[in-house]
Amino acid sequence: MVLLDVAWLCISRFILLDAMLLFFTFTTVFCLTKFHNQQYQPFSFDWWLWLAMTGYSIGCVTSVKWVGLFVTALVGAYTIEDLWEKFGDLKMPVRDQLRHWGARVACLIVLPVLVYMASFKLHFLVLNHSGPDIAFGSKVTLKNMGWGGGLLHSHVQTYPVGSEQQQVTCYHYKDENNDWVVLPRWDEAEYDPNAPIKFLKDGDVIRLRHAPTTRNLHSHPIPAPVSKLNHEVSCYGNATIGDFQDYWVVEVVDDIHRGSKDKYDTVHSLTTRLRFRHQSLGCYLRAANAILPQWGFKQVEVSCDKENNPKDVHTYWNVESHWNDRLPAGDTKFYRSPFLRDFWHLNVAMMTSNNALIPDPDKEDILASKPTDWPWLRLGLRMCGWGDNQTKYYLLGTPIIWWAGTSSLILSIIALGVYLMRQQRKYVDMDPREWEHFLYVGKVAFVGWALHYFPFMIMGRVTYVHHYLPTLYFSVLMAAHLIDHFIFTSRRLSERAKWIGFGVCAFAIIGTFWWFKGVAFGIDGPINLHWGLKWRSTWNIYNE
Repeated sequence: MVLLDVAWLCISRFILLDAMLLFFTFTTVFCLTKFHNQQYQPFSFDWWLWLAMTGYSIGCVTSVKWVGLFVTALVGAYTIEDLWEKFGDLKMPVRDQLRHWGARVACLIVLPVLVYMASFKLHFLVLNHSGPDIAFGSKVTLKNMGWGGGLLHSHVQTYPVGSEQQQVTCYHYKDENNDWVVLPRWDEAEYDPNAPIKFLKDGDVIRLRHAPTTRNLHSHPIPAPVSKLNHEVSCYGNATIGDFQDYWVVEVVDDIHRGSKDKYDTVHSLTTRLRFRHQSLGCYLRAANAILPQWGFKQVEVSCDKENNPKDVHTYWNVESHWNDRLPAGDTKFYRSPFLRDFWHLNVAMMTSNNALIPDPDKEDILASKPTDWPWLRLGLRMCGWGDNQTKYYLLGTPIIWWAGTSSLILSIIALGVYLMRQQRKYVDMDPREWEHFLYVGKVAFVGWALHYFPFMIMGRVTYVHHYLPTLYFSVLMAAHLIDHFIFTSRRLSERAKWIGFGVCAFAIIGTFWWFKGVAFGIDGPINLHWGLKWRSTWNIYNE
């Protein structure tokens, strides 16, 4: 069922994080089960090995996507139950109790945190570094230094309120619309690329021109759209038209390597913290995680703060990327910054940008789907263009696997209820070890499914069918668990009946996989020539 689900196969054919997320979700459950199997040999080599591997897998899965926290919660629930049972074991010495607690803390908390942080450390080590001192004529990107801050950004869309000029926002992803050019004032000589290099210094009055649209960073006494007490920041004019409202005074705060600004007079990329004061209005360029409405694409509002608060980090900026062909490459050793600060800063930025991924109520997203659509495979997802000359991929699960998995979740509750009622009537259906195993697998599968599924029911963000792929694994575990329990290990069925049951299951899985394999391997030619793929009327496979 794992190997022959076309949804897992399809998502793995694209350069996406989901394949790695699925892999480490699977390894976490596998390692947890291997550890569980060592419960009668505590503190043995294999016990320590699989406990540590479980923690390592947790660190890996959370390093890929924060969805990995759901399987982490599953391991946490298992651990709490396990330690609670040991707490009630009066024969266990206090010393062993403490050893169990210490082992869990070390392997399931400390180790995953170290793995998670190490992934960021490696990320920082392989990043390309920017050049040295900033000069007039340099093209730069400006990063807000407040927690969750993004990159100063503009795009061709205009404000529907206020000045109705071009929007300026903060954006959390790399984009050419984040690029700005440092230029002199309008009343100074035009920038000459052949003139001597003039480096940017504290107190310089500059103009920031948006590279893609050539409009200038601008502010005026019009209320900002969200932070009404601040002035609006926009882009105005072009490469030849502008006014005094385009002037910004560079105020150096400090430098993480060179210290206070009285020790140097140039601005370095990455390390120098800056503020930009509007020369005419006296306000400061600020971005503080106020989110614009949908017309601003839910990006962070940029405004000009009337209050001069030197301690407000949301008015601090640094040059994150820097291009200037006239300057030499920078010394990478110079740009090292405190790891813990960068680690925390980036995680807050990730959380802020993820929370902004919410659906637009005014627009229908034909790719999006609701969590209620997933368990019964109501909708698929076109992964690319759908033209006759394009190879087409459709994110759709193997129906027999998805439907059997969802059905098994319902049957598991019914089976558990029947067994509990029979136990109450003193029937003995299983010996203690069999009952413990039945409960353990059922709890891992059902709780794992619930932890991965129900959070999406309350999330405000836009959701797609691929969000169900980690959840699907637990319904597959439940389906396999019930098939094993009621067929393969049943005392009531003959060996011949078990083989027949296996044959039916294998044929159904392999047959439906072969029927739908094209949606994962790619479908060439007109899609309407490939008949028989629309098992539900809601699947938009065909051009209708």
